[in-house]
Amino acid sequence: MSCTLEDPTLERNFKGHRDTITSLDFNSNMKQIATGSLDSCVMIWNVKPHTRSYRFVGHKDSVMCVHFSPSGQLLASASRDRTVRLWLPTVRGESSVFKAHTGTVRSVNFCSDGQTLVTASDDKTLKVWTVHRQKFLFSFNRHINWVRCAKFSPDGRLIVSASDDKTVKIWDKNSRECVHSFCEHSGYVNYADFHPSGTCIAAACTDNTVKVWDIRTHKLLQHYQVHSGAVNCLSFHPAGNHLITASTDSTLKILDLLEGRQLYTLHGHQGSASCVAFSTTGDHFASGGSDEQVMVWKTNFEAAGYGDVLKKQKTTNAQVCTGSGRLSQTTRVSLQLQSKRSIVSQTRSSPCLRPP
Repeated sequence: MSCTLEDPTLERNFKGHRDTITSLDFNSNMKQIATGSLDSCVMIWNVKPHTRSYRFVGHKDSVMCVHFSPSGQLLASASRDRTVRLWLPTVRGESSVFKAHTGTVRSVNFCSDGQTLVTASDDKTLKVWTVHRQKFLFSFNRHINWVRCAKFSPDGRLIVSASDDKTVKIWDKNSRECVHSFCEHSGYVNYADFHPSGTCIAAACTDNTVKVWDIRTHKLLQHYQVHSGAVNCLSFHPAGNHLITASTDSTLKILDLLEGRQLYTLHGHQGSASCVAFSTTGDHFASGGSDEQVMVWKTNFEAAGYGDVLKKQKTTNAQVCTGSGRLSQTTRVSLQLQSKRSIVSQTRSSPCLRPP
């Protein structure tokens, strides 16, 4: 029995920043979204309607990254002022600050145990810290250019990093060694993250591509060439079946990883789409851009019956997996949405959803 593929729908649209939004994250309680911006501010948006937002001022330069702790009781922010701040996400906005690097801090990420942080910087290093008292533990020093992103694996054992040296590296937190480098990108690597299973990583690059690797075999599983501009950010759905990307071409793309298909192109930002993230439940995702807007969308994936509305074509523009639907062998196909109804929708002056 076939199902109708429901479109993602725009639910909220937040404005308050005065410059490009660089990063965003959902609180695990699903009541708050945090954003960082080139305007040097951190903002906490309360998802519940008619609830005021909080603006946190403390950084002396652009905020490059924000990330909630697993408990949602702390928010970390990384800045061009070379510091990291830990905030209480309440109306008082209390924070502690520590100098983390000798260059811009591009990324900050909590381990799943909530006890450690990893930071990445233009000083070409990653550093690991304790959350309590912000004590420095150790650093990784194998990159030869800016490190733009660092993320813990779901089990906290590994760290992935993305760099302007055109590599993605996997680090073992316990042995403190680089266990593998992926060097297949032809441009700077803006972002990388682990699949929820911990067995794969995806990377977003200035060469307009997204690549997915198996970290056990080191094989390239999927290679997407669906954007016309640099890919700034990506986020895995918690169930692991979908990936969303944000690009300087102003669009978001939703990809079906099991089928290797592009499901949607979302047009909404009036300029570069700089960041995107799924909520912890996967029911929503949010995006931010150079237009200073935060858009919150409902995914509607639960109604998915993709078989009837997707069709392969013989032309080439995306490299994806085939066969059983597992991330395994790759082939080249081009994919186009073939819906029986229009998928152009608008909600509260929302942007349009258009076929890819």
